Amino acid sequence: MRIAQISPLFEAVPPKLYGGTERVVYSLTEELVAMGHDVTLFASGDSITSAKLAPMREQALRLDPTVKDWVALYNRMVELIYRRKDEFDVLHFHIDYFPLSLFSRQNVPFLTTLHGRLDLAEFGEVYRTFRDAPFVSISDNQRLPIPDLNWVRTVQHGMPAGLLTPQPMKQEYAAVLGRISPEKGIDKAIRISGRAGMKLKIAAKVDVADKDYYQNEIKPLIDANPHVEFIGEINDAQKPAFLSGARALLFPIDWPEPFGLVMIESMACGTPVIAYPCGSVPEVIDEGVSGFIVSDEDAAVAALNRVHTLDRAKVRATFDRRWTARRMAEDYVSVYQELATPVRRLRVVAG
Repeated sequence: MRIAQISPLFEAVPPKLYGGTERVVYSLTEELVAMGHDVTLFASGDSITSAKLAPMREQALRLDPTVKDWVALYNRMVELIYRRKDEFDVLHFHIDYFPLSLFSRQNVPFLTTLHGRLDLAEFGEVYRTFRDAPFVSISDNQRLPIPDLNWVRTVQHGMPAGLLTPQPMKQEYAAVLGRISPEKGIDKAIRISGRAGMKLKIAAKVDVADKDYYQNEIKPLIDANPHVEFIGEINDAQKPAFLSGARALLFPIDWPEPFGLVMIESMACGTPVIAYPCGSVPEVIDEGVSGFIVSDEDAAVAALNRVHTLDRAKVRATFDRRWTARRMAEDYVSVYQELATPVRRLRVVAG
């Protein structure tokens, strides 16, 4: 199939450091190419891909402090892609609501994977305006705030099987990986690891929007707790050693997590996950196999003290069974083929 993949412009594809959606787009694009599909990736010009790269600007927005209105750049991107729409059998968007108005008025199949939270009131308003457009969720839980959209499938994320692998290391600490923000529960992870008598290593990005929270809430906790080590952002080359050296990944979140890519990154390294039951967590963790789902800090401490009873080889085997990029790509191809059939296309266009 001739497939267009449309990535956000905030990070390159793949992202140099943190960047969940762009990382998923990269994994999907590369796997589709490996499967023999003709793929064009619309992304920032500093992206690296085996597909055909259609650069929408020279570099990722995160690296360009001169950009004051990124919405203007997205509107331009959508128009440029529209002018090329007839070159593709299907267009796959990963940029939220931006393509919906224009592409709902054309007859080339398209779909939008929603990667973020949907529980804010304005999201319900905008997406219900285009309720007949084809949407893909990344977990069943993600759909709950807006269940009445045209959800064509849930396709959970996947990663290249060989990207992150278990390393022969002694497990000596608990780990946090990702981004520091109030909903990620870093403060809880510090308390949980401290109560369990275990060192905690935090490898996380601090966004501009969260700098005050980090400085006022998290840094004082790190400074006051000698068992905590803050590493900062790490890249994919650093993740296997970081995660393989951890007894568990702590994920005590307090928000409706749409998926949680760090959970399967941890599983890829054979490291179990201890997480609160928010959002997608019950869909991602196989309880007692790839980790433990806990309800509070007491339960998390108990889980951390018995996480050594889990078989790390089985954690990796669960990743191979459920979370590879090939499985994700195969799921999406089935969606593309369904949308491209004449009957389906008629229903989508007619609404």
